[in-house]
Amino acid sequence: MTVVQIPPLPVRDKSAGRALSPMLTRLAEERATGVLVREHGTLYLAEGRVVHAESPFAPGLDVLLTAHGTLAATAWQRAATETSGPLQAAELLLDAGLLPAGALELCHLDALYDAGYFALAPSSAPGRFRYDRAHRLGPLPSVPVVALERETLRRRLLLHRLWPDPAADTAPLIRADPAAARTAAPVTPRQRAVLDRVDGVRTAAGIARNLGRQAFHTLVDVRRLVAAGHLAPAAPVTPVVTALAPPLPPPVTDPDIALLKRLRDALEAL
Repeated sequence: MTVVQIPPLPVRDKSAGRALSPMLTRLAEERATGVLVREHGTLYLAEGRVVHAESPFAPGLDVLLTAHGTLAATAWQRAATETSGPLQAAELLLDAGLLPAGALELCHLDALYDAGYFALAPSSAPGRFRYDRAHRLGPLPSVPVVALERETLRRRLLLHRLWPDPAADTAPLIRADPAAARTAAPVTPRQRAVLDRVDGVRTAAGIARNLGRQAFHTLVDVRRLVAAGHLAPAAPVTPVVTALAPPLPPPVTDPDIALLKRLRDALEAL
């Protein structure tokens, strides 16, 4: 029988009432404009509000726009080469009439909250902020820092309730034992799409990019599938250390040492 070590609930501790990032709270209070780089993602601020977020664990705005036909991939590529970042590319496409305003706003907010969730994850290194007036409040929606933090806490709590062990969030995923899977709960079409992409190599983030979905929503499916017995995180590979024979001593090249060795050998032969 497998025993799961259940981590403590991430929001029910003494720090739950405090800001997820004191630096971010201070920047919001001073209405700062610039880029906050954290261990798991980057937040872009304009006048103390979050206008954009990026994380290696979440698909970018380009993926969400192009994955399901909202925008042609070639159109995004052209706009990206003519601008300095995804926000500028999106605004260019909006001005050119290639994107419906409502669809762009929804995808932008989806990408912001998705990447913001990972950017605000607990980190082992302090964040770094660079003041940069290039970022501004443009036509795309922005969100208050307090709203992003509140939504991040809500998402943490939801994942914990679905399955408390976060190992499957970042590890490569594997199918559960077929015999156990036959007795597990049935899966929805959305979860089946996730299962079909499990190959022992892809992580939840990789599956989200492949599907063109938000990473957090993919985590919800992954944790439900793990809880139902369909999925499991792959065990980490332990490197095998092979015992090596001690190296042979280097040949003696000093003539004085060679002479002493010959004298020792002659004395031992007496």
